[in-house]
Amino acid sequence: MNVLGIESSCDETAAAVVANGRQILSNVVASQIALHAAYGGVVPEVASRQHLRDFLPVLQEALAPVGGAPAVDAIAATYGPGLAGSLLVGLNLAKALALAWDLPLVGVNHLEGHIYANWLAPPGGQEEVGPEPRFPLLCLLVSGGHTELVLMEDHGLYRRLGATRDDAAGEAFDKVARILGLGFPGGPAIQAAAASGNRRRYPIPRAWLRGTHDFSFSGVKTAMLHLAPTPDDAASTLPDLAASFQEAIADVLAEKTAAAARQWGVNEVLLSGGVAANRRLRELLAERCPVPLRVPPPVYCTDNAAMIAACGYYQLQRGQPSGWDLDVVPALKLR
Repeated sequence: MNVLGIESSCDETAAAVVANGRQILSNVVASQIALHAAYGGVVPEVASRQHLRDFLPVLQEALAPVGGAPAVDAIAATYGPGLAGSLLVGLNLAKALALAWDLPLVGVNHLEGHIYANWLAPPGGQEEVGPEPRFPLLCLLVSGGHTELVLMEDHGLYRRLGATRDDAAGEAFDKVARILGLGFPGGPAIQAAAASGNRRRYPIPRAWLRGTHDFSFSGVKTAMLHLAPTPDDAASTLPDLAASFQEAIADVLAEKTAAAARQWGVNEVLLSGGVAANRRLRELLAERCPVPLRVPPPVYCTDNAAMIAACGYYQLQRGQPSGWDLDVVPALKLR
């Protein structure tokens, strides 16, 4: 089954075709980073208008390798969480295509889509498709809007173990990057600045929240605000500040994930979401997790449509298509 995925939850206009939930046949993403960089963050109305401009060429490019519409068996689209205007553009496009091509439509939770990035195989021949993740699984979902630990007992069966009580990890990266004058988006900027820094120079606080699987990153952000260098000191202190901050975030995420993996006796740990592209977080998780760690390639950690198509495939296998009354849910939770 070839599923066409449509993703527009924030500022990435994306379409992809995935076979049987795993094999990527095409994956196209039009990024709006340069457009929003001048504002220091995503402007919702600007994002939705850009989706309108970008979707037709993105869709055409994604369909070209498979021979167009006749090769598509179903359409999956993100319906939440995300920016309302952006979600409406993608979902209404998916509805129009499904109606015109007489295909089943399935609405996908964007958070669930990030988890299913771990089912995607590298583009290429069928021989490259390795074994699927083995349930039960522990999923660490870290992005700009979410930081959650989720126990996944089967396809579509989740138990939320913990979440951030304030800022998400990705949000903390963006805000601290702004404090340090590193630009937007914050994650790649801080990782680049930290590459030559001493991660032990500054004792950045950690909120461990003992006895829970929850996270808190607002204190880290406040500490960085007080440590922000003056223009005269920036050249000598910036790499160490970035490295110390990155270590504080990655340390807590890795340690609490490893503890949850031991407590719940899972077979594997899945890492997903935009912050999953951070090299230091990957290193610490690989060192500390008591079971194998599965991480998508960086290109599939950030928002993309291949993960939406993969998730949609498994929903359809469970007999869960969506009706024409499907609407966007900007504050959708992972249930």
